[in-house]
Amino acid sequence: MAVRAVRGAVQLERDEAGHMDEQVSLLLTAILERNGLTTDDLISIWFTATPDLHSDFPAAAARGLGIVDVPLICAQELDIRGAMPRVVRILAHVESEKAKPEIAHVYLGAAAALRKDIAQ
Repeated sequence: MAVRAVRGAVQLERDEAGHMDEQVSLLLTAILERNGLTTDDLISIWFTATPDLHSDFPAAAARGLGIVDVPLICAQELDIRGAMPRVVRILAHVESEKAKPEIAHVYLGAAAALRKDIAQ
């Protein structure tokens, strides 16, 4: 079993707690499903949000999905002029039998434009 890092991102339509919860939950679920993971495979998750998101902590969505015994942390992205607004990013550390090239990094909706090189 190896430790792997899985990336993902989603752009929110609006800064609203319920919308953030819904979109981050979709992103987390897609990351787990596309990589054949369960919550037991999770080691830790870093969440970042662009500076224009204030309605809630992205990690709250993970807790809502029942991810309660995994260390989570939220941070703010750099405020770069011209960067895509209203984006939540995830960096999850997982245990997996997959080789690095087999890991599915998940970029939903408009966020797929952020990393066309690794988005699957």
